[in-house]
Amino acid sequence: MDIKDFVSNFKNHPVLFVGTGISLRYLENSFSWDGLLRKIACELKGNEEYYLDLKAHSRVDGQFRYDIIAEQLESDFNDDLSKDRDGKFKFVNDVFYENMADDIFLSRFKIYIAHLLEELKYRPEMSDELAAFKRIRKNIGSVITTNYDTLVEDIFEFNPLIGNSILLSNPYGSIYKIHGCVTDAERLIITKSDYQAFDSKYELIRAQLLSLFIHNPIVFIGYNVGDENIKSILKTIFSYVEPNSEEAERIRSNFLLVEFQRDCQSTEITEHDIDIHGLYQIRINKVKTDNFSSVFNALSELVLPVSAMDIRKVQSVWKKITTGGEIKVKITEDLENLSNDQMVIAVGSDKTIKYEFLTKREMVANYFDILDEENSQLLETLNKQKVQSSQWFPIFAFSKICPQLDEVDIMKANQIAKIDTFKANISSSCKINHNSIDEILCDENITNSNKENAICYSLLAGQIELDKIEAHLKNSTDKTDTPYRRLVCIYDYIRFG
Repeated sequence: MDIKDFVSNFKNHPVLFVGTGISLRYLENSFSWDGLLRKIACELKGNEEYYLDLKAHSRVDGQFRYDIIAEQLESDFNDDLSKDRDGKFKFVNDVFYENMADDIFLSRFKIYIAHLLEELKYRPEMSDELAAFKRIRKNIGSVITTNYDTLVEDIFEFNPLIGNSILLSNPYGSIYKIHGCVTDAERLIITKSDYQAFDSKYELIRAQLLSLFIHNPIVFIGYNVGDENIKSILKTIFSYVEPNSEEAERIRSNFLLVEFQRDCQSTEITEHDIDIHGLYQIRINKVKTDNFSSVFNALSELVLPVSAMDIRKVQSVWKKITTGGEIKVKITEDLENLSNDQMVIAVGSDKTIKYEFLTKREMVANYFDILDEENSQLLETLNKQKVQSSQWFPIFAFSKICPQLDEVDIMKANQIAKIDTFKANISSSCKINHNSIDEILCDENITNSNKENAICYSLLAGQIELDKIEAHLKNSTDKTDTPYRRLVCIYDYIRFG
């Protein structure tokens, strides 16, 4: 079966389980477990033999135990740095002592790990595949990862959860960082002691994650078929689920492992048996490929009755309702009697309830997210709304994503007409040559009320690169005002028109 056909059978939002292979694939500064410990050991002692000695003394049942290597390396690293305050690792000691002054203990070893991984150095040659990866965000319920870096947060813009925060989580739109994160160095799980402490507390977290595994498709990516993380999850699931039950079969049919095989373009799903110690053999589905874009495209094109974005929106509203405070809640059969500033969760007949996910103004505010996700389902709701000729609305990119839109030619003509009118009436004080947005913002000859107009003029005149305008728009604090919507429309016309 092809990957697209397999994913099309999903009846619920997939949960991604992301491993080190994803970071290695997309980041220049990523390491395997072995590679990370090797680098730190070599930086500490200046030669590789020290690390090889650690490795030689950390064999258990014929396999190298990296948690044992990390345990000894942490002890040596912390001890050496404590004896050399202003040496090669002075910056690590600076962080250590700053925190100790506030009675906060941080391991120097983990401070250095966080330093190595905190910056995201993307591989430029993977930009197209990363864009495809980002598009699956609209269909993903949540992400679980054993990675320390912040790659998934940066791509998906989900809420990261570490440690006990996992127990109080909202499952949709969350990233469960079960082995910690570089943003909280002390909670990184890497040594034997860390894993022992984690296992003693894992039961509650295991229970929290188990419901995700049972009710959602699971897609492992960035792992190989023999990875202990996969075996651990399977053992967890099938310790609670009767092996020969319909539920067990449904879980198996929803389980997919994406395994990397260099230069392989296959998109075929095959079956594979995994031997789970203490249980039995469990059959899983996997695809061995270097064509990750095909996997991402299949997930992006998945159509479900309710989008993951809708569920995240409803859960956000529900959280505000249950938290209490000043919020007003009204249960009604007549939505027309509600004022616009009231939030509504409506349960009733689809004959009496009308629901539109985003208003036109909200679509403009979420312009880049909609483009990144190629969210045609969301854009189709435009056919139930009316874009007035007086409104700044960027239709060119949206119409490329969603060919089903009505009155596109009229909306394009309106957008061009508004841009032409703006050009004809722009103040002469804005028509100054500038090569950057910063130059405009710092130009004292341009009033504050005219600075956004000057940016628009410079864009129309080709003086500022589109990528710089895009960054400016994404960093804007107010995405609802007229200057923002006008600049989006001009950007949209120049880039996609």
